[in-house]
Amino acid sequence: MTSVKMTVNGREVSGEVEGRTLLVQFLRDGQGLTGTHVGCDTSQCGACVVHVDGEAVKACTMLAAEADGAQVRTIEGMANEDGSLSTIQQAFQDHHGLQCGYCTPGMVMSAAALLKDNPKPSEHEVREYLEGNICRCTGYHNIVKAIMAASGQDVSRIAAE
Repeated sequence: MTSVKMTVNGREVSGEVEGRTLLVQFLRDGQGLTGTHVGCDTSQCGACVVHVDGEAVKACTMLAAEADGAQVRTIEGMANEDGSLSTIQQAFQDHHGLQCGYCTPGMVMSAAALLKDNPKPSEHEVREYLEGNICRCTGYHNIVKAIMAASGQDVSRIAAE
């Protein structure tokens, strides 16, 4: 067993983990943060995206021990301080960027990372960035609109693909 300590959503957490424990397992099972989903078991779907030290990471590809000492942000940490939805979360709601919701936490976390690095992405850049996230319900059109809206851009000209 290995001791790990990290800051998750602004709160210091610690635990004992086996060497093979994935970050997603530590977050879900050890911390009760079940918004981070496991969707494919092959690191292809992006449902498990979290931010580690400010970078988007698929939590199913990182060992919990690798996050020792890190700052981790999950979907539960995306809301505003007063509990209201963040700009990105609100845009997903306003533009119907979700259906079943299973991929939504990973999409929101990926969108936040994109907008941090590129505050005004083009539609093409959004679509390209989301290639690591799979949604089986929406067809991505409204997800792209939501991300563009969260960036403050006009979404009226985004064509359905």
